[in-house]
Amino acid sequence: MTALTVMKFGGSSVGKRLPAVIDLIAAEHGKGPIAVVVSAMGDTTDWLIDAAAAAARGELAKAHGEVDRISALARSNAGPGGGAAIDGLLASLRQLLDGIGTVREQTPQMLDTVMSFGERLSAAVVVEQLVAKGLPAVGIDSRQWTVTDAHFGSARVDVQATHAKLAALAQTFATKLVVTTGFLGQTADGRTTTLGRNGSDYTATLLARGLQATAVDVWTDVSGVMTADPGIVPDAYPLERLSYMEALELASFGARMFHPRTMIPLIESGIPLRIRNTSQPAALGTLVDAAGAGDSGRATSVTSLENLALIGVECRQLSQGVRLSGRVLHALETAGIPVWMATQSAHGQAVAVVVPAASVPSAEVAILQALALELGRGDVEPPRIRQPVTMLTLVAETMGQTPDVAGRFLHALGAVGINVHAIAQGASSRSVSCAIEAADTAVAVRTVHATFHFAKEEVSVLVLGTGTVGSQLLAQIESQQAKLAEEHGIALRVVGVCDSKKVKWCGVDSPFDNSPTARRALLDKLRRLPLPVLVDCTAAEGMESFYADAFERGIHVVAANKKPLTLPWDARQALLASARQHHRAFHYETTVGASLPVIGTLKDLIRTGDEVISIEGCFSGTLGYLANELMKGVPLARAVIEAKRLGYTEPNPQDDLSGLDVARKALILARELGLALSLEDVVVEPFVPKALMVEPTLEKFLEALAKDTVVAKTIQTCRAEGKTLRYLARIEPETKSVKVGPVMLEASHPATRLRGSEAFVAFTTARYQEYPLIVQGAGAGGAVTAAGVLADVLKIAQATRGG
Repeated sequence: MTALTVMKFGGSSVGKRLPAVIDLIAAEHGKGPIAVVVSAMGDTTDWLIDAAAAAARGELAKAHGEVDRISALARSNAGPGGGAAIDGLLASLRQLLDGIGTVREQTPQMLDTVMSFGERLSAAVVVEQLVAKGLPAVGIDSRQWTVTDAHFGSARVDVQATHAKLAALAQTFATKLVVTTGFLGQTADGRTTTLGRNGSDYTATLLARGLQATAVDVWTDVSGVMTADPGIVPDAYPLERLSYMEALELASFGARMFHPRTMIPLIESGIPLRIRNTSQPAALGTLVDAAGAGDSGRATSVTSLENLALIGVECRQLSQGVRLSGRVLHALETAGIPVWMATQSAHGQAVAVVVPAASVPSAEVAILQALALELGRGDVEPPRIRQPVTMLTLVAETMGQTPDVAGRFLHALGAVGINVHAIAQGASSRSVSCAIEAADTAVAVRTVHATFHFAKEEVSVLVLGTGTVGSQLLAQIESQQAKLAEEHGIALRVVGVCDSKKVKWCGVDSPFDNSPTARRALLDKLRRLPLPVLVDCTAAEGMESFYADAFERGIHVVAANKKPLTLPWDARQALLASARQHHRAFHYETTVGASLPVIGTLKDLIRTGDEVISIEGCFSGTLGYLANELMKGVPLARAVIEAKRLGYTEPNPQDDLSGLDVARKALILARELGLALSLEDVVVEPFVPKALMVEPTLEKFLEALAKDTVVAKTIQTCRAEGKTLRYLARIEPETKSVKVGPVMLEASHPATRLRGSEAFVAFTTARYQEYPLIVQGAGAGGAVTAAGVLADVLKIAQATRGG
């Protein structure tokens, strides 16, 4: 038989969508010769295992009840007129279960025989349906041609003997449409075996090679090999193409799509395999061939194998470590325990293995027995067991030929606070794996998936404060979401909003509880989401403890709140140290110049080794606006009311007019220079006379401003002398001097050119001595401040994504 296509249908297809399967087979048969391989219908295999176990316990009624379920499914698929073949098979199954019940024993050989009925029933039903449709279908039991050893449950195929039997059998196929069972084999002396997980795929590729087919189509309930488990990553998508070796790698790391040996016949023959969706037959699915995608800029897939344990063994003496790894692995192999990952220290003194969690007791016994002498002498530490863990793997064949794949993989995990307990990478660099806590599985898979540009970088934002800045930030995020996703690959989601009265979490409102316990509980919910970011748009006191709790939980912080940065020096240093210790980002650009890059510019000057001689500036767009309005002749009280209406002022305008807000900004910059100053060290002169600042209410304060004569006289003097009033801050590192207050400036001073609410900062440095480096622009208003906050959030996303 030549130019033949092998079609393999999984259990979900023949169990739930059999009419569609029959139509697909009929359509393909009309194009040319085909052979069909089928799995057991639906959950039949599980029911058969349960039936055998029940029979072995002597619970024959329960065992026959499982057979009844299998019978109902098979008959519903067979439809009217079908059932003769089903009756015969079910009768034999019941007889076998009765035999198991009699001896009260279930051997691996018996279980394989019981499980064989799943595929045999499925093939019988499919053949009956095809014949009813007028197609020349004939059923062939794969035990007739698949020769295996006697390793029941996961038998190994004798390829040479299998090919010989298949070649002889193929002569009888002629023009028939062959339907064969998957998953099953037979020893040379006629005992039934099974090929292990996804063994029907292996049957299909063996059949394809033996019949010299041109292609294998595996029909299942997904549209191809996914970039990750869609149950964990909703926007995972099917790959268009991958190589045999990538598929083999995925099988080795637990991908459910492949039998570990499925690829071998294809690699040897060069036959391509395509994975397709029974429900979406028009979709191209995933093509697996020798070439693969060949895209060195993109990884293949992220897999997560769960329910594992990490066992570590370590020598106390360096000389004892030479043969430790080999002995531990040999002990586990002898005990029949699968090892999913193994790694050792460079000197061989320590070894770590990842095994199924269910195998831990027997694995521990095997290791203890193998190392009994060394343990007795105290040369080796007893095995240390960590469970449950997950083995996370990034498969990236062509990408593995480029630098820093492993670095990006580990950096991405570290950036979201995930601790890696062990790591392994093969010589081919086709994949990199690590063992992580089971609780971190979902976050880890989503993070790596986004980092390697499989999909959009998900960012989960909790916004504190819904005032002027907070409300503007929420509006900007909503308006920019589509563009960020489309142009920058960032999926920005506001998962929670919190104000002084309520918390809205994922759309559900609840009363706000400011207790430490409640705040930590809120952060615990945030930490489990992709790339969590806490955004503080409040002016509240005591937020430093909130930040510290966030850092400890692996949450990044973006702050527009100046107060945590103006705490006593030691407290401020401790807060920054907490962010560094937990490898979290702490961005607070908007605490000084709204959206102006003031802090970032200063940090760059310091990092590049420049010496800052002085900093001078109008840090408050609010006071700049008021000064401009007063110079125009607008009365003080009216100017303050308008500034508040425009959203330029703090919630309490007295914070602006007192100079305290500017003093905080100046202190923040001074501390960036390493000056261990406190707020009390800043010399502050208010924008208005101190006597006006004592008024207890906003109403009383505005009344007092309306009666002011002192500021009015200052404005008259400025006009008379051709000067301009500005509220200026001066920082001189050499003398550790920080002063803020109203100043009448000559027309030549750059600050006199400020308009509206513009802010201005001039850095005089060793490099910028003759012509200071000036940062100037809008320095007040909810919109610009919110834009700066959003920019800080996006910096975190881009840093995690890798650009």
